Amino acid sequence: MYISVKDAAKKWGVNERRVRLLCQENRIEGLVKKGKIYLIPEDAPKPLDRRGKTGPIKLANISDIDFATYRKVYPNEEGYFGPYGGSFVDEKTKKTFQEIYNGYLTICKSAKFISELRQIRHDFQGRPTPVYHCERLSNYLGKVQIYLKREDLNHMGSHKLNNCMGQALLAKTLGKKKLIAETGAGSHGSAVATAAAYFGLKCDIYMGEVDMMKQAPNVNRMRILGANVIPVKEGTRTLKEAVDAALEAFLKEQKDAFYLMGSAVGPHPYPLIVREFQEIIGREAREQFQEMTGELPDIVCACVGGGSNAIGMFEAFLNDPVQIVGVEPMGEGKEPGKNAATMTFGKEYVLHGFKSKVLMNKDGSVANAYSIASGLDYPGVGPEHAFLHDIGRVQYEAVTDEEALEAFKLLSRLEGIIPAIESAHALAYAIKIARTRNSGSILVNLSGRGDKDLSYLMEKYPDLLK
Repeated sequence: MYISVKDAAKKWGVNERRVRLLCQENRIEGLVKKGKIYLIPEDAPKPLDRRGKTGPIKLANISDIDFATYRKVYPNEEGYFGPYGGSFVDEKTKKTFQEIYNGYLTICKSAKFISELRQIRHDFQGRPTPVYHCERLSNYLGKVQIYLKREDLNHMGSHKLNNCMGQALLAKTLGKKKLIAETGAGSHGSAVATAAAYFGLKCDIYMGEVDMMKQAPNVNRMRILGANVIPVKEGTRTLKEAVDAALEAFLKEQKDAFYLMGSAVGPHPYPLIVREFQEIIGREAREQFQEMTGELPDIVCACVGGGSNAIGMFEAFLNDPVQIVGVEPMGEGKEPGKNAATMTFGKEYVLHGFKSKVLMNKDGSVANAYSIASGLDYPGVGPEHAFLHDIGRVQYEAVTDEEALEAFKLLSRLEGIIPAIESAHALAYAIKIARTRNSGSILVNLSGRGDKDLSYLMEKYPDLLK
């Protein structure tokens, strides 16, 4: 005897969307499909909420996803968000990453690990960071109210430490002696160096020569903290090449070193681990905004390069009636090499050991990415962002260098807050929307502060001083 999706949902006490998703992932014993209709054995047990070993799966329709249990299902055990993600590395490296994943699964629910991380968050990082109402900026623009999640007030001035302290604690627990990482804008590098100093670990950080020149204050900060900053001279001498160099170095030192990925990219399990260490942003912001206003924001937005600050912000709002927007850099224009708008122009491809959307040249090679923001000039994007885009839950927009610079200046002059130029991209989108609407609220993740950008911006854009 078989029952329908509707009857199974009633029997198991879940909604129909959840049952359809279980059917799509072939997680129901004895399932029969006739055309578009699923027939479920009457005695079939309810599948556990777990990540299944299913490999890549077809994209689900947004109506088939239960966002109340989303994070328990995505990614699956092999690291796939729909068709995106996975681990495209050699078997030796895959085994190393699997050991990291196993170690993470062992300790991530440990009361001791959670207690120590919470103490670090509170006593060392200074969390929770506040939500701030930009009253003057809002009044200047019109009637839409703009709020900021102040990750720039996190220790070291950005969201990056949320992930780095978590991963470094994991590395220490696994008995590793060194952290290896890449950095673009230097915020991740500074956070890795901070975590290494805190836990007494050695630290090698790879950074493109172009980014080292643009982000000199962060380079000095990393070195003061004891990190070995290694310049990368190949290719465009920016983030993509820094990732290449860091991965290559890690493969030579897998036994004693831990690769500390900075964004929600890379081979499985890194997109999962980074997301779960960054989720603190959205969880805090959602609670704080409701306490301040009595409701949820109309729009939540964050800048997207690889996408760690954005995925950390978005996760808490996926099951809410809230518009979620990721903002990527259009740079100087739509031509290849003049932007890093991966979600706008990218194609499905494997880069740095994972499958996602990647900027491509006509000849099939990976295109150069450009952004005024060093932390956003990456030709790929996290696999979860690609998935959320394709199922329609998150909208992705792009703003230009010029728009980001205007936002940078407005926030500085009207609110006394100097944002990271990366974060200014998300703010620029909020400003654009605020100018076109008569009401509403927008919550922006201000992922970092702009101290690191001042020397470069003042030299290249002296009109910012006027």
